[in-house]
Amino acid sequence: MTQNDIRQRFLFPDSDVRGEIVRLEASVSQALAGHDYPMVIQGLLGEALAAVTLLTGTLKLEGRLSLQAQGQGPLTLLLAESTHQSEVRALARADIPGESAETALPALLGEGLMAITIRPEQGTQYQGVVPMERADLAGCLEDYFTQSEQLPTRLWLAAGNGHAAGLLLQRLPDRIADHQQNEQAWQHLTTLAGTLALEELLDLPVETVLHRLFHETPPRLNPPTAVRFSCTCSREKVSSTLLSLGAQELQQILTHQGEARVSCDFCGQEEVFDAVDLGAMLHELGARPH
Repeated sequence: MTQNDIRQRFLFPDSDVRGEIVRLEASVSQALAGHDYPMVIQGLLGEALAAVTLLTGTLKLEGRLSLQAQGQGPLTLLLAESTHQSEVRALARADIPGESAETALPALLGEGLMAITIRPEQGTQYQGVVPMERADLAGCLEDYFTQSEQLPTRLWLAAGNGHAAGLLLQRLPDRIADHQQNEQAWQHLTTLAGTLALEELLDLPVETVLHRLFHETPPRLNPPTAVRFSCTCSREKVSSTLLSLGAQELQQILTHQGEARVSCDFCGQEEVFDAVDLGAMLHELGARPH
């Protein structure tokens, strides 16, 4: 496990406040590889990867969590996913010529919505949707927790130079301490976290960040979890997608192109289906290739 791609949970022993901190490097680089994203989009993708890693750490289930922001502006789609095993991937669709001077999320998305979707391996899928009304991704996610989870949550996200980091604090229901003690602890800890410069969050080791912020009330650290880039694409899934097009469209591809080339939007891996492959698919669909 490297120090550059980890998620670390921590607890404050005398209160019902928990936290997560994440640092990403190789996983961000792999998500950006093969894409010619402008710098502002690279930064947003890094923040989104850090965010879904943090959010997945708050769940007690096996499955996949995705963050999807869609709008009518130059940035039409921002999508990041993480599994409970901290396997992450992300992509963006944007029409930004050159380097944009605009970096605010509302201006890039226009009128947008953000959806958090939780897909458990067993059980029912859940989705929460909130309007993108805050100036940054962290603020929009705080709105999501207020509306959907009803757990006071603060987030700090940072990205740049091919890596990303994030910090989350969350106020849990009163169990260890009473309501007044927890409120005091929450105010104190979030105030301390608010003194952290985003450059420090991005550049300093996890232990240094936590010590700088909370040395007066040191948290108890759980063992760190490794984070890695992983894509779920496969030749079998692409084949199923092509079959779903139907015999007529497959025949057109075979006639006019002679093969099908499909690249994964997440990882860039290309799958090639030649004339023999397409002919076999047409046979499977009950059509005779010509």
